[in-house]
Amino acid sequence: MTAAWWMLVALAVPVALLWAADPYQKQRDQMVREQMEARGVRSRQVLGVMRAVPRHLFVPPDLAPQAYRDHPLPIGHGQTISQPYIVAFMTELLELTPSHRVLEIGTGSGYQAAVLALLAEQVYSIEIVAPLGEQAAKLLRSLGHANVEVRIGNGYAGWPEKAPFDRIIVTAAPPEIPKALVEQLRNGGRLVAPVGEGPYGQDLVVLEKSASGRISQKKVLPVAFVPMVNR
Repeated sequence: MTAAWWMLVALAVPVALLWAADPYQKQRDQMVREQMEARGVRSRQVLGVMRAVPRHLFVPPDLAPQAYRDHPLPIGHGQTISQPYIVAFMTELLELTPSHRVLEIGTGSGYQAAVLALLAEQVYSIEIVAPLGEQAAKLLRSLGHANVEVRIGNGYAGWPEKAPFDRIIVTAAPPEIPKALVEQLRNGGRLVAPVGEGPYGQDLVVLEKSASGRISQKKVLPVAFVPMVNR
């Protein structure tokens, strides 16, 4: 089941028909309408994928009824799944195309990777908490995301064997963007990450590397993410 196939399904087939047996489809539609479109997310591709990915499968079973609400949720081991709007917003900031190779730092439950998998050619995802990474890899495989590869390891080091990457997304907050990730970003590439320390000292940052390798970055909005672990 390729990313291209999923995109054709998500964008060309009426969602109501595609997920007719899914009791959460109305909640996903409402989530997209009230949490994303209302706040300015405009990418048709991103919105289509957010309507399609079954977020309730990426949270603990007892929290499934809350999966589409406007807040993060705990997924165990001191980690969280991000607020749906933030997932959509960060994904839109990446400006993905179907040919992109993406590195994700912080697999978590695998939800962001599932979203990326429907928009990019290949996703490489690193998770430092082994039980989370292993569970996410199993779930992603069961859902047919063959273009996602999960690795247990330290995200600060990136994934040099698979570099360079067209896009990099970080889903936990480092004090500053790790040098290794900048080095592994392809010229002409883009990196999106929360940066800073403490719950009130973080900003979502977009870093761009020009065709000549020049680095520029800008702060987009204040955020609150779990710290990015370095060990």
